[in-house]
Amino acid sequence: MAWDEWEQLKGEAAQRRGAGMQLNQAPPAGGGDLIVRQDDLGAVGHEAFSLHTRLGKQVDIAGAGADEHGSGTTMQAAAELKSHHFGAGGELETTVELWTSQVKSVLQACAHISNHLDYSKRLHSHDDAKIAAEVRNRDGSAVSVSSLDGYFK
Repeated sequence: MAWDEWEQLKGEAAQRRGAGMQLNQAPPAGGGDLIVRQDDLGAVGHEAFSLHTRLGKQVDIAGAGADEHGSGTTMQAAAELKSHHFGAGGELETTVELWTSQVKSVLQACAHISNHLDYSKRLHSHDDAKIAAEVRNRDGSAVSVSSLDGYFK
């Protein structure tokens, strides 16, 4: 693509958008405020935990599971190939090692997400209870959310 063509495409994109060029960003939705509800945290944490559980049960970590014929494992096949001086044996072994490393990384990420969101949910629940206890009207009744929202506009 020639430079002139690139400049022309950028100009056309800017015209379609109307207000200048924006690269690598999206306009803020809803005023740019991030709103997270505890149900959202719980749902994402639950999905991460479920994925971790399913991966741990169903993924063949380290080539340890038997194939559908029950005739051996991936690592056994790699060893057998290597013993007969086939280059594919070493490559298969490397593939299993990389697969195992990647699966463990995904499992670790799922556990981290699940644990962090569980922690965040508990922490925010505690914070909400503390704020509710501290923010009261003069008569001791709770201040409504709409009243509090008015202070931040």
